[in-house]
Amino acid sequence: MFFALSKILGFFTLPSNAIAAVCAIGALLLLLQRQRAGTLTLTFGILLLLIFGYSPAGNVLMLSLTERFPAWQSDGRDPDGIIILGGAIDQDATVARGTVEMNGAAERMTSTIELARRFPKARVVFSGGSSNLMQKSVPEAPVAGDWLQRFGVAAERITLESDSRTTDENAAFTRRILMPKPGERWLLVTSAFHMPRSIGAFRAAGFNVEAYPVDWRSRGWIDANSPFDSLSAGLVRTDLAMHEWTGLVGYWLTGRSSALFPAPQKP
Repeated sequence: MFFALSKILGFFTLPSNAIAAVCAIGALLLLLQRQRAGTLTLTFGILLLLIFGYSPAGNVLMLSLTERFPAWQSDGRDPDGIIILGGAIDQDATVARGTVEMNGAAERMTSTIELARRFPKARVVFSGGSSNLMQKSVPEAPVAGDWLQRFGVAAERITLESDSRTTDENAAFTRRILMPKPGERWLLVTSAFHMPRSIGAFRAAGFNVEAYPVDWRSRGWIDANSPFDSLSAGLVRTDLAMHEWTGLVGYWLTGRSSALFPAPQKP
């Protein structure tokens, strides 16, 4: 129930949806001969559209997330395992096409192959079920398991968790399966913008993991001054960032994260 409600609320908290609603209300007011109110509302909506579509606002919102956890640096001690969070596989397109179709988060998978080869003794754990509320779809984990084996990861190294639908379930279900021992070292692979919420969820679940962010989506803070050259690109970036910020607040308020804005632990 909570999962379904969060998805519905998430739709209305995306800036592009909110801006579209403002513009639609403005147009409706104009049709109803409410000229002053309609003009002001529509003008405000168009202004928001231009700000979040073309200005660097979306980059600033995103960078505050992606730069929270730096790129992982090896200290010479190999990890015991590598955990990859779902979200990179387009489940519906994969079923329809009969081949593995990935989305913009594909680096979660490609980076895992690199890590699996770099650390051949580490376990490889994929956590991801189905998040489709409208229709039944296959979970990501079995598809990911086959894909990993296709690229040389031995089946006996792979553990699949296919029941989770949310990030906090990723954390809780993965910990339940692995039962990590004190002193073990686990890397968590997910998109950089998703890492703060993921780390917060794993810490809340009692699973201490190390951030291995991928899929950065930018060059770094230099992009805080870079406007977008298309309206759609800016809105997509803003929506993605605001989705994560909304998730961070929601997880903190409901006790599913260890902090409002998790940060790297001090050595």
